[in-house]
Amino acid sequence: MSQESRSVSFVGGLADDHGQITVFVVVITALVVLFAGLAVDGGLALAAKIRALGEAQEAARAGAQAIDIDAYRADGTLRLQPDQARALAYRYLATTGDTGTVTATERTVTVAVTVQQPTQLLQVAGVDTLTVTGSGTARPRHGVGTPER
Repeated sequence: MSQESRSVSFVGGLADDHGQITVFVVVITALVVLFAGLAVDGGLALAAKIRALGEAQEAARAGAQAIDIDAYRADGTLRLQPDQARALAYRYLATTGDTGTVTATERTVTVAVTVQQPTQLLQVAGVDTLTVTGSGTARPRHGVGTPER
C-alpha cells in the first residue's frame, strides 16, 4: 500500500464516525444538568425559605407592638389591639415587597409569608419558579423587670 492510499482509508474511517453521539452521553449530560439545577435552585429555594421565615417573624414582631395602652395603664393587662396589629404587620410586609396573611388576636400575631423564587437551571426542565412559605408568631411581653449587670 502506498502512503497516499493509507491516508485516504484513514480519513474515510474517521468520516464514518464523525458527528455521532451515543444515547448514553446524551442521557448522562441531561442528568448532570438536572442534578446541577437541583443543587443550584434547591440552594436558592432554601435561602428564600430562610428569608421568608425572617420576614414573617419580623412582621409578627411589628404587629406585636400594637399594645392596648389604655388596658395596660388601667390594670396592667397586656393585650393587643388586633386590627392595629394586623395593620402594622401588613405595613411591614409592604416595605419588604412580600405577600402574606396576618392573623391577630388579643394575645398573638401570626404571619405567613409566601415567596416566589425564580429558578436558574431548572427552567430547562420547565420549572420557572419555586414557591416557598414561612411563618412567624409573636406576642407582647412585659419589659425588663430588673436591670442587667
